[in-house]
Amino acid sequence: MKGTPMKVTKRSWLGIAAVTVAALSAATLTGCSSPASSGSDLTKSGNSTLTLWVDTQRAPALKTVAAQFKKDTGVTVKLVVKDFATVDQDFISQVPTGKGPDMIVSPHDKLGAYVKNGVVAPLELGDKAAAFAKVAVQAVTYDGTVYGLPYSIENVALLRNTALAPKVATTFDGVIANGKAAVAANSATVKYPFLLGLDPKQGDPYHMYPFQTSFGSSVFAQNSDGTYDPSKLTLGDDAGLKFAAAVKQWGVDGILNPNITGDIAIDAFKKGESAYYLTGPWNVPAIKDAGIKYAIDALPSAGGQEAKPFLGVNAFFISAKSTNKIAATKFLVDYLGTDAVQEELYKVGGRPPALTSAYDTIAKTDADVKSFGDIGLTGVPMPAIPEMASVWADWGSAELQLIKGDGEPTSVWTTATTNVAAKIKG
Repeated sequence: MKGTPMKVTKRSWLGIAAVTVAALSAATLTGCSSPASSGSDLTKSGNSTLTLWVDTQRAPALKTVAAQFKKDTGVTVKLVVKDFATVDQDFISQVPTGKGPDMIVSPHDKLGAYVKNGVVAPLELGDKAAAFAKVAVQAVTYDGTVYGLPYSIENVALLRNTALAPKVATTFDGVIANGKAAVAANSATVKYPFLLGLDPKQGDPYHMYPFQTSFGSSVFAQNSDGTYDPSKLTLGDDAGLKFAAAVKQWGVDGILNPNITGDIAIDAFKKGESAYYLTGPWNVPAIKDAGIKYAIDALPSAGGQEAKPFLGVNAFFISAKSTNKIAATKFLVDYLGTDAVQEELYKVGGRPPALTSAYDTIAKTDADVKSFGDIGLTGVPMPAIPEMASVWADWGSAELQLIKGDGEPTSVWTTATTNVAAKIKG
């Protein structure tokens, strides 16, 4: 998910559940079956084999639906496992040569680079678009055009150790007050009122973003359809300056600590050394294994407005060079966009499905998914525009500088914004 400087590896978007994938029967693939004539049409519309680049965890969940698609249409879907640390660059470099896949699974914030390099094709969702979470569709939309079939969403939330903080706090001030009370009452074991892992060299604007939005501050202005306007950098407005002042104060007060890395934060929370931990679903299994009794709370407001996290969406995209876009579109929309498949992908990834009906089903039995998902539905898609590559470094460095207590907030923040604007202009 570059241009981000640090969050890609921390978020581990490829999933965390090591589960055995149950086989999907043909009967469960509701809406996937096609008339025999449709299969004939699809094989005549282009290459009778489609290649899908996928990661090791998702591949097993897609084998049965791929087999069903071949049975229904005569078109083979070949699943090719790729290293997703570099797959986006491989996609960009290989598609123009004709050696790339017909389809790829990818985080949505790669979309801007895909469009810029001309390697991804628009996807016609039609009436199906209304079946997905609105923010998920926004995330796979670029410059007014939909390009992807979303299948999962992810975001951060506030984990609370219920033994140390029994009651929910709705504001960040309340969180800190409860956290300090837990430290005072358990001084031998509890060390931190609040935990948020930071990169000691780059900060962490991704995890900090809910606090920033609660001050009314954003990075780029959003259009009416939820997409971002790269010509309108909003990072340095008055709301941003207020957030910057708060960041420095949190550093001075020891609420944010530049020496608390992501690894230190998760380890401390697993040991019961803090009542609160801001993180994502990727760290929940380790916390469960540690035996910590926890609740997942809505993100508290620090600035008086709603705290909105960045929303990450995982999706399937079609190559601009696919020789059978008709078949690829049918596979994505009519087969992968079903409850059965999206629920199966949830089993191997542990993320809330983007398909609303599948999400509603999972949320009935998985309280953690419901908690994270309900928060995510109020969030904002991480900008997929290429200009984001020019934002992360200066943005994170400014936050880190302020947390360390260096510099005057307005000056530090304004300098970072000026540097970002200059980089965007090239």
